[in-house]
Amino acid sequence: MSKQPKQPKQDANADRYIAIARACLKAINDTSAEKGSREEKIQAVYEAIDEAFQQEFADYHQSTAVMASVLERIASGQLSGEDAANLARKTLDQQPQSTRQSVIH
Repeated sequence: MSKQPKQPKQDANADRYIAIARACLKAINDTSAEKGSREEKIQAVYEAIDEAFQQEFADYHQSTAVMASVLERIASGQLSGEDAANLARKTLDQQPQSTRQSVIH
């Protein structure tokens, strides 16, 4: 019985970078065989990078928008201290797991 070595668990940022790198490599491979100008190929790779970034950071964008809305409501002064704290806790509890990780690189 052979044991497979345990792969270290990567953090969410490493997973994001890997996904973006794969998208870049795919775009480079896809465009290398195509006809077209160098500029068109560079643009295709750029678009693949941009799309990969957008996909990887969608949760952050959504979470930031929700939290900004909650902060605006708290800042309005219409909530009691306890209600504001409860709303903040609920918002933090509902954020996607991917946004609870360490700092974004």
